[in-house]
Order: sequence, then C-alpha cells, then structure tokens
Amino acid sequence: MFKTLPAILAALALSVTPVLADDDDDDDNGFGLAGILSAKNKEDLEPIQLSAGMPLTSAPWVLKSGKYYEFEIQGDGSQELGLTGPGFFRAIWIDEIVVEGLEIRPLGVDSIEFDEAGEMEIGFVALKPGSYYLKVPGSTGETQRLEITIE
Repeated sequence: MFKTLPAILAALALSVTPVLADDDDDDDNGFGLAGILSAKNKEDLEPIQLSAGMPLTSAPWVLKSGKYYEFEIQGDGSQELGLTGPGFFRAIWIDEIVVEGLEIRPLGVDSIEFDEAGEMEIGFVALKPGSYYLKVPGSTGETQRLEITIE
C-alpha cells in the first residue's frame, strides 16, 4: 500500500478534520472547561454552627440539582457534637472535605464529628432531587436539624 513514512503521514493528514477553537472560554454547557465544577456554577452556603444548644443555621437550604456548593462547619468545642444525614450524603457527590488545609476526597460519608473546636469545609454537587436533613445525632429539637431540599 504505502511504501514510505512521508506517504503515510500525508494520507493521515488528509483524513484529519481540524477543530477550531471557540472565541470564548465557555463550552456548550456555559460553565467553562471545568464543567459543573466551574466557578460559574459554584455557590457558598451559610455555615453550619456546631455549638451546644444553638441552631445549626438560620434557615433551611434549597439547592439545585447539578449545582456546585461549598459550606463550612464550625465547631466551637462546647460539646462533642456531630452531624448525621446519610440520605443527604447519598444524594450528593462530594468533591472534597478540607480540614486545616488538608483535602480529603472521599467516596462517601455517613456522618462527621467534632471532638474539639475546629472548622471544615465541604464542596459538593447536589444530584438527587428530594427532601433531606443534617442533624445532631440523638437530638430532638428542630434547631438541631437542618432541612435540605434539592430541586
């Protein structure tokens, strides 16, 4: 068929269709090269406060499926406190959990706990629409429960 390398390369060059670059940084979804992880798709949520007898947040969260969110959990060390919400954690994809500058990229989470004062940040994409919660385990008060809706 082809006897020389230049002939093979010439045949390949004829079969390649050039791809033209867009004039802007957005791709077809409008988010940019990072897709749904793009800054254009990111929203910061109200921090969760872990403090004995104090409300977790001032209002429920209403999230949009496919949107990237970040929130902080701030524990004051007044009591050993945790958050549980296995349904919520299964309805999201966690990008990372950051504790004191250390980034953790888990496959899943069921609950978290603060044994002493500290902060962590969680970045995630909301996926599965529905009603969920995060709550302090063993608590019965409404202020110790954060209602979350993913639309």
